[in-house]
Amino acid sequence: MNNGLLRQINHLIGKAISTYNMIKDGDRIIVAVSGGKDSLTLLWFLKERLKWIPVNYEILAVHIDLGFNSSKRLEAFFKENGISYEIIKTEIKPNNTKNFCFFCSRQRKRLLFELADRLGFSKIAYGHHKDDVIETLFMNIFYSANISTMLPVQEFFDRKFQIIRPLYLVDEVLIKRFSKAMGWDKIGNQCPFSLSKRTEIKDMLQRLYKSNKKIKPNIFHAIHNIRPDYLPHKWRPL
Repeated sequence: MNNGLLRQINHLIGKAISTYNMIKDGDRIIVAVSGGKDSLTLLWFLKERLKWIPVNYEILAVHIDLGFNSSKRLEAFFKENGISYEIIKTEIKPNNTKNFCFFCSRQRKRLLFELADRLGFSKIAYGHHKDDVIETLFMNIFYSANISTMLPVQEFFDRKFQIIRPLYLVDEVLIKRFSKAMGWDKIGNQCPFSLSKRTEIKDMLQRLYKSNKKIKPNIFHAIHNIRPDYLPHKWRPL
């Protein structure tokens, strides 16, 4: 393992947690684990950080098995690493494959909230990273006709629950390198619908990033540098 890579990711996670006040002493946190590189990286760091920091919190890894045979390998991973876990067996059937990712996301979120309520957890951690934040901005502009993206901390049900994103400041390339070094490639997210419009956005952005290395940090900075005086308050199509 490259210790420099480990320290870099840990620093960015710590910065996000501190900047956005994501985790407090005594928190009980569900970590949503799909089996992909992002959620496994998040889970590993949240567990390891308990050894390094004075803040004490509880984590529970939760995998929602959509019927794609993903739970067995993850269950072995949780046991091998001494991680408390829950696996929710379900088969989320889409009305149509065109909007399946949106439909599936809402259903999984509902199941996580229900579990959090039943077990007394107040926070749910997702493995979304910096690239996800940027891509979501363009997804919403192109396909939902609004300017919005993922928040580092998002409250639900009158602040009863919070969704937190500790990887908010971490570039996807760092997560890919870390996941490969940890040998997690064979665990993987088994969802057959993983290719979507987001892939088109990702490819478009990667071409831009290659043309100018300042584009990516500029977009991320722009998300946090809104100038409302130069945006119309309301617009009606003619």
